[in-house]
Formats: sequence, C-alpha cells, structure tokens
Amino acid sequence: MKLSRLFILAVIFVMILSACGPAAEAPEAEEPVGVDPTEICENDDFGCAVIAPGQTIKIGMGSPMTGGNAAFGIDAEQAGMIAVADAGEHEGFQFELIAEDDGGTPEGGAAVANKFAADPTVVGVAGHLFSGATFAAMPIYEELGIPMLSPSATNPDLTRQGSRVFNRVPFTDEAQGQAAAEYMFNDLGFRKVAFLHDGQDYGKGLAEIAAATFESLGGEVVELMGITPGEADYSPVLSTIAAQSPDALYFGGYTQEGVVLTNNMPTSGMEYVVFFGCDGTFGVDYLARTGANGEGTYHATPRTPPETPEKDGFDAAYQERWGQAPGELSPFSWNSYDTTTMLIKMVKEVSFVGTDGSLYIPRGALVDAVRNLTSYVGISGTYTCFPDGDCNIEGPTFWIVENGDFVAVN
Repeated sequence: MKLSRLFILAVIFVMILSACGPAAEAPEAEEPVGVDPTEICENDDFGCAVIAPGQTIKIGMGSPMTGGNAAFGIDAEQAGMIAVADAGEHEGFQFELIAEDDGGTPEGGAAVANKFAADPTVVGVAGHLFSGATFAAMPIYEELGIPMLSPSATNPDLTRQGSRVFNRVPFTDEAQGQAAAEYMFNDLGFRKVAFLHDGQDYGKGLAEIAAATFESLGGEVVELMGITPGEADYSPVLSTIAAQSPDALYFGGYTQEGVVLTNNMPTSGMEYVVFFGCDGTFGVDYLARTGANGEGTYHATPRTPPETPEKDGFDAAYQERWGQAPGELSPFSWNSYDTTTMLIKMVKEVSFVGTDGSLYIPRGALVDAVRNLTSYVGISGTYTCFPDGDCNIEGPTFWIVENGDFVAVN
C-alpha cells in the first residue's frame, strides 16, 4: 500500500513539473502582406483611389443612351462590357463598366461627371462620346484626376484646353472636315455646296472646317448655318437653300437631325442634291429611318480595323452576346472596346495591394500612364498619345449608301 501511494505521488509530481515547465515559444509575427500605401498616396498629385475588398474597380462611360442618338451609347456600352469581361480579375478584384446616359449634351455631361466624381471607386472614364458633353465634363474630372479616354469626341479644341486628363483615339474634326471637303471637290467634282450643322460643339466645328477647306479649294459655299436640334421638319431651311442650286448638302451633326434632313430633301426642291453626312450620321439607325431617301448619301467613319485574330475574336463575341455585328449601331464599336481596355491595362500597371488588403490606384500616376501610352496595339489601330492627348492622326473612310447598305469609296 505504501509503495503504491508513493508511486501515485511521484506520477502526480512529474505531471506538475511538466505543466509548470518552460513556456512554449510564441510563433514569429507574420510580415504584413501588401505595400504600405501611405507615402505613395501622399506623394501622388491626386492621392489614391482605394478599392476595398468586395468592391469593384469602376470604369465610367458617358454617352446618349436614350433618344434619337441612343445607338451610339448603346453600342459603346456593349463594346465596353465585352472589354471588361475580357479583362478578368486583377489582384482578386473585378472590373465593372458603369455606363450613364448623358444625352450627348453639355448639361448631361456635367451631371454624369459629377455622379462619377462622387463615387471614389470610379478610376477612369472611357468617354465621353459626344464633344459637347465632353467639354462640360472635363473640368470636373480635371479637379479630381480622373483620366478620360474618348472613343469618339472629335472637336479639335478638346485637346487645346491644356487638360491633363483628357485623351482620345478618333481622328479630329479638323482631319475629317478637311478630308470631306477634298473628297467632295476633287473626287466627286462638286463646286457648290451648302453646309449645315446642329449648332453643337461637334457639328458646328466640323461644318465650319469643311466649308473653309472647300472654299480654299475654289468651291462655292452657298450657305453655312446652324439648325435647331430636335425639330421634326427642316423643309423651310431646305427650300431656301434649294433656290441656290447646290450640288450637295454637307451636314455636321448626328443621326437624329441627319435623318430628318435626308427625308425632307426630296419634298423641298432638293431631290437631286446629294446629302453628305459624317461619322455622326453613320449607322444602321440612319439606314432604317431614311429607307429609299438614304440611297446615294455619303458618311464617314474611322478607318476600318484590319482583320486580326483579336478583332475576329471581338467581332464574334459582340455578335454572340448582342445579336448584331459591331459597327452596325455606330462606327465606334472597336474604339470603345479599345479605350475601355487601355484604361484597364493602365490601372493594372499602376495599382498595388495595400497592407489592409485594399487595392490602391494612385490617380496621378494613372493620369500620366494614360497620357504616355506608346505604340499600344488595339483592335481599332495602334495608338501613341501626344502631349496634348490626341492619340490618332489618321483620316476617315467615306461610305456611300447603295441598296440599303454602306459601301466604302476610299
């Protein structure tokens, strides 16, 4: 009995010693994952956009989504959504396209820009599409350091504002207007042309450039005037112009007014006058709304992209997802895909994951990265951005409507 009691006490003593032995060493503290954003963001001209886990990286797009010119905005959004899908995730974060209806107007452009500016997860804008809306939006993005890359805003003065944030990939109205005048005078043999515009930044500048060039070539400008946008009948204006017997009517503006002018011409004494539109009047919407009246009219687009595996892939994806071919709703399908993709690529290059797991995007660094794009190969062309934000110096392709379809003529 005594031996058993002693044995039990010994076992208990050993157990107590084990329990009171030296404490296990604490595991070493793990190094923080990610980069400390403090210094980088404090030294950036515009600070950092911070995308918290669970949030998306937003690319904005401002365009007309309703009304007579909605085809342009719908097309741009559809192309941009394919670009976002192709982009995949970045550091565990997803990209998202936020398309807002700016109506193509200055008032709408400012309203959409203010909405994007109020959302700290909007890091870039693939737009705006129309020049008037773009002019109004630019100062708002300039203040916050939100880079813009427009697929279609072509007014030459947009890149003469000294803006740090505005860039574009289409040719300018200067290039288009001069080329249109030269084509009418040299190729079509027109000597008397009337020039109309919609009074907006895009159309007015385009018509004035075309008229000045046509006159410098020796042509006669029988009229240069603006019309009121949104009217249902322009017969009184056309009847006055008809009395001057022009060879052609050149119009700077968009589909809505271009359709009305085209349909009014046969009943206004201008049945033998050629309607010559622009990239703002190109698209299946114009064909559908003018029918036989659209036959023999001229329009412009950016240069048709060369056939490449990348373009073929985009074309197939667009057709499959939206049930129509790119370039039907507007000539800017490929530009819109490229501008969205370029912004996403630059976001990937300048961003980093912080120690808190958030994605940090230095806004000033992103602005500079977009402005310094060099030899970027997109599906719509190869782009190098100049110091003023123009990234393309190519001129347009002209088209004639024959048998209800567009046929390239140059």
